[in-house]
Amino acid sequence: MTEGGNITKITEFILLGFSDFPRITALLFIIFLLIYITALTWNLCLIVLIRMDSHLHTPMYFFLSNLSFIDLCYVTSTVPKILFSFFQEKQTISFVGCAVQYFFFSMLAGSESCLMTAMAYDRYAAICNPLLLYVSIMSPTLCIQMVLGSYVAGLTGSLSQICAVMQLHFCGPNIIRHFFCDITQLVNLSCRGSFVVQVLLAILTILFGIANALAIIISYGYIVLSIMKIMSTKGRSKAFNTCASHLIAVSLFYTSGVFVYLGSSSGGSSSFDRFTSVFYTVMIPMLNPLIYSLRNKEIKDAMKRLQRKAGHC
Repeated sequence: MTEGGNITKITEFILLGFSDFPRITALLFIIFLLIYITALTWNLCLIVLIRMDSHLHTPMYFFLSNLSFIDLCYVTSTVPKILFSFFQEKQTISFVGCAVQYFFFSMLAGSESCLMTAMAYDRYAAICNPLLLYVSIMSPTLCIQMVLGSYVAGLTGSLSQICAVMQLHFCGPNIIRHFFCDITQLVNLSCRGSFVVQVLLAILTILFGIANALAIIISYGYIVLSIMKIMSTKGRSKAFNTCASHLIAVSLFYTSGVFVYLGSSSGGSSSFDRFTSVFYTVMIPMLNPLIYSLRNKEIKDAMKRLQRKAGHC
């Protein structure tokens, strides 16, 4: 920290992480390491499988491979720092380092939110339109544009937050009671300039959270109406199965996010809030590829084809 006159300016922070649980430090390290390895393995395998199997070169799996890529990067933005912190007696991070970590975290979270909306539209187009019309609607060009739009939206939202955070002034305590540099913690620690950040966060919550959630709800409203018009039980079941995995993933993503960021009165500073944040930031990237694989016959068939090819080599 630096001093100017009677004002102390904070230039680095102390991440509390899970240091207030010294008795289970080894256990926590093993758990986070296993989760990280599992998340990397499952997401990488899903990306490779979709890339190698021509039967999966469809809009739905194009979106899914990008979701796995985002989840892979998303979990990497926080977990390596958490693992390293278990070996540090005092975990410090510079203001710039803190901003960089949050930049990648928020960019990937925003991109994932937009991508899930694109996936909901894909499911709407697939179920509510005849096959030939669906193929013309979800053209390769549109799919690429939707994915790129998700990345650009996440990048724009993250850059706007970082620009606002750079205007904050810190002159008080420098302890972040979390395991990563969460913007709500930075706002709570700032002694000046937090109003603009709070307004920006409210706007981005509406754009990335509420607007995307409403778009997904509307898409599934039309999907449900279309499924109800299907006369056969087998047809209804097949239509539902095509979007069940996405619906589960969306529900986990948004409900956990709402619980962490809106349901927490302490801004994520309590021990309970930190552990619940683990699900939102660490568990979901691990669970998403599993959710999309367990109930998906096409993924299972692709794995069998890959195994047969490997056996012939």
